[in-house]
Amino acid sequence: MFDKVAIIGNFDLIFPLKAMGIKTFSPQSIEEAKRLMKRIKEEKYGLCLLDENLFQPLKEELEDLSKEFCPVVVGVSDYRRITTYLEEMMSMMAIKATGSDSLIKRGEDETR
Repeated sequence: MFDKVAIIGNFDLIFPLKAMGIKTFSPQSIEEAKRLMKRIKEEKYGLCLLDENLFQPLKEELEDLSKEFCPVVVGVSDYRRITTYLEEMMSMMAIKATGSDSLIKRGEDETR
């Protein structure tokens, strides 16, 4: 049922994952990305990896999907730019799943 995996993002970020059997989408506009999110839900994907740059523009769609069992939407980032947004998102997911974010590593000595 929920056995498909997709990634939505910049072509250079997602292209290598196509070789692993992950369905890749590279939207050319925010409107296209919104349609893709709707398609991901309708086609019963279990996991959607979403480029971190699309989280803010797709905020409303992500809030709607967070109420559903699937797909689980997880942010991905490439090596060129690291932000704290993904860390905050993972912390919120950990709290939702376990009641604590103690598994999320933080600190000055953290290697990214």
